[in-house]
Amino acid sequence: MGEFFHGRGAVIPARLCGVPLILAIESSCDETAVALVRGETGCAAEVLASVVASQIELHRQFGGVVPELASRNHSLHLHALVEQALQQAGVRVGDIDAFAATTGPGLASSLLIGSTAAKALACATRRPFLSINHLEGHLLSPFVGATQVPAHVALIVSGGHTLLLDVADAGRYLKLGGTRDDAAGEAFDKVGKMLGLPYPGGPEIEICAREGNPGAYAFPRSMLHEAHLDFSFSGLKTAVLYTLQRELGQVSVVDVAASFQQAVIEILVAKTLAAAQRCSRRTIALSGGVSLNQALREAFAQACGRAGLELVLAAPNLCTDNAAMIGFAALLRHLAGESSPLDGDIHPHLPLL
Repeated sequence: MGEFFHGRGAVIPARLCGVPLILAIESSCDETAVALVRGETGCAAEVLASVVASQIELHRQFGGVVPELASRNHSLHLHALVEQALQQAGVRVGDIDAFAATTGPGLASSLLIGSTAAKALACATRRPFLSINHLEGHLLSPFVGATQVPAHVALIVSGGHTLLLDVADAGRYLKLGGTRDDAAGEAFDKVGKMLGLPYPGGPEIEICAREGNPGAYAFPRSMLHEAHLDFSFSGLKTAVLYTLQRELGQVSVVDVAASFQQAVIEILVAKTLAAAQRCSRRTIALSGGVSLNQALREAFAQACGRAGLELVLAAPNLCTDNAAMIGFAALLRHLAGESSPLDGDIHPHLPLL
C-alpha cells in the first residue's frame, strides 16, 4: 500500500484516506511533466508531486522546437519522471484513482507519447482515463489549490495562444476573443530572434527591456480601439522589423525591446479590462508562459487596482507547461463523474471551445 506524508509528519495510506488521487502527464510540446494531485469536492486540491524535464537547452541551438527531437526526448524521460513523482508523493501506481494526459492542442508526435502512456497505465490498473485540453489546464492554473473556481474573465497568454474567455465556472467557458495571427509569446520569440537574442526570446526581451526606454519607439497598438476583443501582433512584429532595417547598425536593442514589450502589455491589459467590463466580472485571472513577465504582472496589478478588480495570477511554477495544472483540471472532471474513452484520439489543433 502506498503512503504519503501529511500534516506534522504522520503517514497515511493514500487509498485509505478516501480522497481521489490523479496522476497527470503533460507532453504537448517540449516539456515532459508528471504530477500527482488529490482533492475532493468542497476542499482545496493538493499537489503532492510535480516534476518537469525541460528541453530548452536541446532546442536552443535550432532557434525553436524541433518536433522529432521533442517526442524522442519525451520517450526518454517519461518513465523516470513517473517513478520520481510517485516516489515524491509516497504512493504506488495501484494507489492512483484516475490517470490523465494532455491530448491537445500541441505537437501531434509529442501528445502521442504522454496520452499513450496514461492510457496504458489506466488500462493496466483498470482505472479511468481523462483526456485534458492543454488550454483548460492553463485556464484553471491560477486556481490550483483553491476550493472553487469563481466566475471571472481569463487571459491565457503563451507562446502558442492568446485567448480571452468568460468563465462562469469550471467547464463553462465562453470565448470572447483570440489572436488573428501571431500569439503574444510567438511575437516575443520572433522579435527576440530579430534582435539576435537567444531562444526563447520572451525572457530575453524582458531582461533587455529593464534597461531600455519603453517610449523610445512608437510601435503600433493593433486593434486596441476596435469593438471586438480579438488580438493581432503581426503588425507590431513587422513594425519592429522595419525599424531594425531602417536603423541598421544604430538601433538600441534595449530600447526596441522595451518599446515592443510596452506595446504588447498595453494591448493585453486594455483588451482584458474591456472584457471584464463587458461581462460584468469583478475578477481577472492571468495564466500562460508570457504571464511570467514581471512588467506584465505589474501593469495588470496597477490597472486592476484602479478599476477595483481582483487579479488572480498563476504561480510562477504553473505558468509554463506543467502537469499539475493538467492534474487539477482532471481532478475537477473526475469529481464531476467524467471520464474519457481509451480509444479516443489526440487533437493537435483542438480549441478550448
